[in-house]
Amino acid sequence: MGSGNSVYQCSVLGALPQDFNFVGERSFLIIGNDNTIRENVVINRATHEGCKTVIGNHNFLMEGAHISHDTQVGNDCVFGYSTKIAGDCEIGNGVIFSTSVIENAKTRVGDRAMIQAGTTFSKDVPPYIILGGKPLAYGGVNTVMLKADGVAPKTIKHIANAYRLVFHGQTSVFDSVLQVKEQVPDSPEIRNLVQFIEATEGGIVTKM
Repeated sequence: MGSGNSVYQCSVLGALPQDFNFVGERSFLIIGNDNTIRENVVINRATHEGCKTVIGNHNFLMEGAHISHDTQVGNDCVFGYSTKIAGDCEIGNGVIFSTSVIENAKTRVGDRAMIQAGTTFSKDVPPYIILGGKPLAYGGVNTVMLKADGVAPKTIKHIANAYRLVFHGQTSVFDSVLQVKEQVPDSPEIRNLVQFIEATEGGIVTKM
């Protein structure tokens, strides 16, 4: 554990993984700096020998949050009350999970995404989007966070245009990414979302 972390009552850090594959190997939980870990939070260490669960810097885990084995969390994330993150997940920077979100195993969430309260998902959530509802639906671009990060309004518009192609187009994910590359002006944010979608193994939310 790094410096400047605040850990509140009844939290358990480095708990044994809740994984039937665990047979007592020496594994790790790595926590960075300046994280706030409120009451009754549980963070499991990794399952296999030498592996690690990682929590980055400046994250805020509210009461009752649970981060499972081998999950990798970036920086500046918020985990709402009773949010549960299953094992082997990857979470980028600046992600916001509202109350009682469930992220199922081996999924990814991209930078600056926002997951609304009560949402359960089993596929990857691309960067910069808002996700929620039952059934799950793309809720637009997380413009508040992007503006707070100093992203130019023109770039935010380009991100929105890219996701119109991805979520509202009548093509496959593969073809929609090709359209983004061809039609949307380049920027670090556009490259980030393209690379994220291209790397998906289990698919992205709300898209077959």
